[in-house]
Order: sequence, then structure tokens, then C-alpha cells
Amino acid sequence: MTKTSIAAVASAGRANQRRASLALVGMAAVALLVLSGDAVLAAAGQPTTGQMGLQDSATGVMDSITWFHNSWVNPVIIAITVFVVVLLAYVLLRFNEHANPTPSRFTHHTGLEVAWTVIPIFILIAIAIPSFKLLFLEYSFPKPDLTIKAIGNAWFWDYEYPDNDKIKITANMITDEELLIASLGKDAYSKKYGGLGGTDLTKAQYLDSKQLWLTPPDKYAGLRLVRQLSVDNEIAVPVNKVVHLLITSNDVIHSWTIPSFGSKQQAVPGRITATWFQPTKEGVYYGQCSVLCGKNHSSMPIAVRVVSEQAFANWVAAVKSRDMKKARGILSAATAGIEPRSVAELTAGQPVDVVQ
Repeated sequence: MTKTSIAAVASAGRANQRRASLALVGMAAVALLVLSGDAVLAAAGQPTTGQMGLQDSATGVMDSITWFHNSWVNPVIIAITVFVVVLLAYVLLRFNEHANPTPSRFTHHTGLEVAWTVIPIFILIAIAIPSFKLLFLEYSFPKPDLTIKAIGNAWFWDYEYPDNDKIKITANMITDEELLIASLGKDAYSKKYGGLGGTDLTKAQYLDSKQLWLTPPDKYAGLRLVRQLSVDNEIAVPVNKVVHLLITSNDVIHSWTIPSFGSKQQAVPGRITATWFQPTKEGVYYGQCSVLCGKNHSSMPIAVRVVSEQAFANWVAAVKSRDMKKARGILSAATAGIEPRSVAELTAGQPVDVVQ
């Protein structure tokens, strides 16, 4: 072999080593991001800019989901992926045509074939057992302290409280237009925006309403609002109480979902489905319809405010009297200091131009 050939082989070997090293570094970086993303980027109750992990938990069920995801399934997935990458790097370095010019000719290895059949079975069993326990927890309904009925519509939610004189709440997403009308009045709004249409109108409404999301008009009684997640009439539940939620739909299939509760259930026309949750932290928790249900699918968010028992009783009384402004004020006072207070908090400190 000439010196040139030897140099070429050495160069190829170094290139393969660099590729393998880069692959391993990349895998390590991904593993670190996955393992640390929840602690750094997640938040309770609402999505966070740049978030990679699950939202922080507010129920025992979500605690179990978070443990299963972060401490069990993810480490297994990462370990398998790292093993495969290391094995691939070894094969590239050990069995390339320069390092192994004469390959072996065997086609079967009993021990290896048994191993790659049995080991995945044990891995699946190790994942299945805690998974079944989690499913059992999610569908074992404890005795309820409160029952709520949620009804999906195109595109808003209706709620009924059969345990509280059958009070009813209709929750529609708050829009830029509604904030501007509440701030300016209908006549002034029509005068300012009546000549605009299409994307020009959408852009003008968005830019002019940005500050109103942080300092809403008096109609919203001091509530701090989150764009595309806040609704005009939130529902309330008392903290540490078991809530049974009965879910149905008046038109098409929707899905009632609160990530921080670990609750997600289909709203099916003509059927009653159910989920349950027991929130352990006061605050406001957002979710969205999670089934593509039509044109305004993205415009039917869910907002649940977890408050003290006394605040809940006061809220029920205000709703019974149909004084929704007072009801909003009760919820706002009950969670004062818990809601986001600034653009930086609403966007997790990220220097973005959109209020999430």
C-alpha cells in the first residue's frame, strides 16, 4: 500500500470518527434539552414561549402523567436512542471497508436473535405496567364534591352547575375587536375601523389592542387577560375539591382539555362522556378544544379559575343574580397576585412582539 493510500485511509477514519463524535454530541444535547426542558420552560396553567416540556401540574393525575413522561418513558427512549447511535458509530468505525476489508459471512446468531427479541418485550412490559396504573387512576372516579356539565358548540362552550341551582355560563373567546369596542364604544370603534377590511383590519386591531390585554377595560373587572386563551365568562371551582365534568356537544365532536389538570375528553353529540380533576393550586388554568372541529376551532379556549371555597360561593351567588361583572371581580380578587402582570411574564421574559 502506498503512502498516499495509507494517508487516504487514515483521513477517512478520522472523518468517520468526527461524524460519530458529532452524532454523539447531538444526542447528548437533545437528551439534556428533553430532561431539563420541563423545569426551565414549562409553566402552570398556560403555554410558555419556547416551551418544550409539559405544563406544570395542578392535580394528582397530572403529577402521575408528568412522572411517567419525564422519569420513566423519556429516559427509556433516550437510553435506546443513545445505544443505537453508539452502536451505529461503532459499526461505522469498526466495519467500514478500510478497517474491515474482509467481512465475515455468517448469517445467523442464535444468542443475538434471542436478545433482540426478548429485550424489547421486557422494555414494553416495563412501560406497560405503570401505563396501565395511570389509565386506571384517570378512569377511577372518586366521589365528587362538585359536578359540572360542559357542552361544546361551534364555537364556544356552555356550562351548567346542577349542584348549584343549575346556574349556566356561556364562555366565548375574547377577541381584539371586543376589547377595542369595550374600550372605545361601538360608535367610536365603527368610525375608526369601519373603513378597513381583511388583513389591514386584523393588523390594526391587533396593534391597537396589545396594551388592552394587560390593562383591560372596566367590563372585565381587573382580570388579567391572555390573548387567544381568555374568555368573557370563566368557570370557577373550589380548590382541593373533586370535580366531575360531564361532557357533550350540540353539533360536532369537540374536546375539553386542560393540560395542567391532565384532563382531556371528547365532546360527542348525543353522548355523555366524563372526566374528573382535583386541583390543588389556586390560579387560572387554560386549555383549548383539541379536536379539529371546524372553521373557528382555534377560537374556543377553556378557562377554569381555581379559588377558595368562600370565593366560589360568592361567585355562584353573583352568577345566580346574573351580575357577571361582579362575578369577574370576585374571581379576579380571589387570584390576585397569581395571574400574569406584564408582557414579560405573559411571554416568559422572551423579547417577542406578540402577547401569547
